[in-house]
Amino acid sequence: MRAATGPDLMPLTVSDHLELSALVHRYAANVDDRRFDDVVELFTETAQLVLPEPPLHLVPTRTSTGPDGIRAAMATLDAVTRTQHDIVGEVYDGTAESAAGRITCVAHHWTNGPDGTVTDLVWHLRYDDTYLRTRNGWRIARRALYLNAIETRPIRRLRER
Repeated sequence: MRAATGPDLMPLTVSDHLELSALVHRYAANVDDRRFDDVVELFTETAQLVLPEPPLHLVPTRTSTGPDGIRAAMATLDAVTRTQHDIVGEVYDGTAESAAGRITCVAHHWTNGPDGTVTDLVWHLRYDDTYLRTRNGWRIARRALYLNAIETRPIRRLRER
């Protein structure tokens, strides 16, 4: 994750790091709140969201492009009762105009079963991101999700959406 450097390229500032971190956390909060239109606004117009197809594929295999593709990819979460994305690590590198990020996360996907049981499908994951500075601030140009591990846990009780 090394961005281009040179005499004409300014490295990321502390402010850039803070803005990129806020972008990553807004993404997680908007997904958890099911604000998918707000999620789409965090991406560039030509952005790609590249997702795995678990449990068969733990590496990104399926690409969704642009606002409609990203919105459709997010809509698959409607089958899950609740989610919670815990950002546990962030590393950024880049210039004043483009950056790369490596974001580690634990994502909980809680589902109510037909028999009254509740299951937590836990994804231990990493996002490899590319960001671009736009007139609206930093935006995600490409996000690829890698699953490091998947686990399933029984849950005693779940607050509804």
